[in-house]
Amino acid sequence: MIKQLLLPTLLSLVCGTVTAQRWAIAPEEHRIYWTPTAASLPHSDHIEMSGEQMAFVLRWGINDDGSFREERSLVFPMLRTVPNDTHASLMYRMATDIPSLLGVNGLVLQDECVDSLSIDGALTVRSRWAVGLMNIGAARDSRPTPCLEMTRRIFPSRTLPLMCEHYTLRNIGSSTLSISIPELSQVVTTDPARGVDGSYVIRCDLTGAGTQYLNPSDSLTFGVVFQALRAGEEPLHPDVAAEYASRMEFVRGVIDANLVLETPDEVIDTEFRYAKLRASESIFKTRGGYMHAPGGESYYAAMWANDQAEYVNPFFPFLGYDIGNASAINTYRHFARFMNDAYKPIPSSIIAEGLDFWSSAGDRGDAAMVAYGAARYALARGDASEARELWPLIEWCLEYCRRQLTPEGVVASDSDELEGRFPSGDANLCTSTLYYDALRSAALLGRDLGIASSRTRRYTRDADALARAIDRYFAANVSGYRTYCYYDGNTTLRSWICMPLIVGLYDRAEGTVAALLGPELRTEDGLLTEQGSTTFWDRATLYALRGVFQAGYTEEALQWLQHNSSRRLLGDHVPYPIEAWPEGSQRHLSAESGLYCRIITEGMFGIRPTGLRSFDMTPRLPAEWPRMALRRVQAFGTTFDLEVERLDDGRLSVTVDAGGTPMRHVIAPGETLPVKFS
Repeated sequence: MIKQLLLPTLLSLVCGTVTAQRWAIAPEEHRIYWTPTAASLPHSDHIEMSGEQMAFVLRWGINDDGSFREERSLVFPMLRTVPNDTHASLMYRMATDIPSLLGVNGLVLQDECVDSLSIDGALTVRSRWAVGLMNIGAARDSRPTPCLEMTRRIFPSRTLPLMCEHYTLRNIGSSTLSISIPELSQVVTTDPARGVDGSYVIRCDLTGAGTQYLNPSDSLTFGVVFQALRAGEEPLHPDVAAEYASRMEFVRGVIDANLVLETPDEVIDTEFRYAKLRASESIFKTRGGYMHAPGGESYYAAMWANDQAEYVNPFFPFLGYDIGNASAINTYRHFARFMNDAYKPIPSSIIAEGLDFWSSAGDRGDAAMVAYGAARYALARGDASEARELWPLIEWCLEYCRRQLTPEGVVASDSDELEGRFPSGDANLCTSTLYYDALRSAALLGRDLGIASSRTRRYTRDADALARAIDRYFAANVSGYRTYCYYDGNTTLRSWICMPLIVGLYDRAEGTVAALLGPELRTEDGLLTEQGSTTFWDRATLYALRGVFQAGYTEEALQWLQHNSSRRLLGDHVPYPIEAWPEGSQRHLSAESGLYCRIITEGMFGIRPTGLRSFDMTPRLPAEWPRMALRRVQAFGTTFDLEVERLDDGRLSVTVDAGGTPMRHVIAPGETLPVKFS
């Protein structure tokens, strides 16, 4: 029997829990902050940050006495280790306690109390310290009077292989303080047999050593640099303050300058901003060109058919980040190296700066992933020369998928993007839906490139036939829902039943949305991969959110998005979308942030590329919102604003402003508006 639960009832079950908010938003400063209290301690978390030459995972915490602690997991992707495989980035952990090295009036700092933390391109920690002999066993209210305020900013260099910490000390007492900053070089040399280039040297260096006298209210600064280099190379001696300025120029000049979301919900607006940052920062300048990589202390200087080609690359044209677009086209160029006349599978990932590849999980549907992503990227990018370069790869991948069609008309593959963690049969729903969307996009792209109409019409016919085959093969009643089985013989709900929704197949939308929102899959943290399991992956939740918006279940999608955004931005593990649990301990893999952004561009605003200069737009304005806007969108070879406003009669006013005279249209809710730039 099909379950007849009303969707509002389901939403009360799955979104009824109020997310605990540890952090708060400072909207004028575009950052989140936390002011610890005794009741909120102890607390610990981890965050990943990246630059072009290194990344780090900072494991930090505040102890129950109010003191701060940190452990730095340093990653240098271009210093390769042996064997030079997927995980062969040089990695090293350092927990050097910098404040303990300082001398104040010949004594040590003690009794730290953290006043506040904030995250905005850096982790900033402000705390107060006392100086003097430690009073063992003293009560908290009998602590010595603080005399020094310390602000530390922790961040990666934008372009150099450095992690930096910038310290500011301010005298908040009434007496002059003598501050001694020691000369320090903590040096570790690795085993030459473990490095592709022999030994590597990992260093921690303090800058600004010496003794200064600090009068009341005066400040001084010093820096700490963590770096790695090949044996025999000279260490870098950067200006840490200048490195911080460069990092913030990236945040302000790229992330805050383009693709700005404006809605009545500051949590969604702010999480969108943070997701733009995480999606864009994890791009490494390798010998094989710019490579966007997931991160997570595992995946660097490498590119995947799912994370990069499918998830994040189609997002970059909307942001207009030149290095993001460069990494995207580079992804497809590397995969194009593996096209072959025999139509053997392409690899799942290009690793080791492009020198090797990985395909141990067999054919995961990688050609469908690449075709889907490359066609969507080319359309949104709006660059005809890039699109012509990508066309042979798109055609090859489509032909590969066609040759994998089963007698039932769906696409066979050995596994899926979960690589055997969960069963996927001989043909799974994800691969076939990606191939379907790639066919649709290729037909649209080919038209604009002047490809023979016989070819583009064939792609359209193939897409129509595949849609029918998907319905025949995968459509099923699972656990009482009129939805899809993920593979033949699958009898439990799977999170990837959302895939037909994101490619515009809505025949079973009601049952699928009900299943995605139902108690069998939905948890406080996101969708379970499989009904009855305890594993969740954010990527499936983010895809599902986009699909629920696209299918027109706007209010249900909004409540779910508000819950998810609040939990990721303001909860106990912040501020980005994560990979999974329990695998990876909720690492901040970067492509998931691109998927979050696509909830907004493709789900909420309903943008579907239809040409190099055109798109369809089906906006989903929530009932409680009078308006929403995207400012400085960079796609389709144009910079433009999108505004959606509800009129008194319930219709939607949509304004597209690309400079000059704005184009204003009035449409009914759920109506699709075609937009074309000259």
